[in-house]
Amino acid sequence: MDTLDTRLGGEAPTPPEHAVIVEFDYGLPELGPMIAFAKRLESAIAVEGTGEFDGYEIAMDLSHGTFWMYGEDADDLFFTVRPVLLSVGGMRGAWVTRRYGPPEDGVREETVVLPGRVAS
Repeated sequence: MDTLDTRLGGEAPTPPEHAVIVEFDYGLPELGPMIAFAKRLESAIAVEGTGEFDGYEIAMDLSHGTFWMYGEDADDLFFTVRPVLLSVGGMRGAWVTRRYGPPEDGVREETVVLPGRVAS
């Protein structure tokens, strides 16, 4: 899959260990709205001090994308970004995964779908 990856070196940071990963359908003809939204997420996280916004990846055809956020507590981080996610109609139906530790086998993960996605 061809993607644009904004993370430095393409690697997730080591600490902090918890993560909130948002996967979403995009489909708009330009990146501007997504970049503006990423800045809103980054700002909310900075204001609350719950972690860091690490970056995003978007398919070259702009059909779908992913946001990566890291912090010491996945639930606190999700509590911070959830209202921002729900404020944009295009994020309704996004898949949000909370990972409670480092990216390795056996680490607990929970995935929820934001309200608005029609079950397939």
